Amino acid sequence: MARMRKKGDLPTKICAQCGKPFAWRKKWERVWDEVRYCSDRCRSEAKSSARRGAPDDGARG
Repeated sequence: MARMRKKGDLPTKICAQCGKPFAWRKKWERVWDEVRYCSDRCRSEAKSSARRGAPDDGARG
């Protein structure tokens, strides 16, 4: 069985929408390299602002 990790030891990223840091989650285990947003809310806001023609931060990967 795997050892428990402290939350501070988990990898983190910066959200492309709100700019806040967020930590790795088990549900993102297989797709961590593709995760860009900290929440569904930020993901939907980014999509809606892109549809409105608002300039984004250019963090496309």
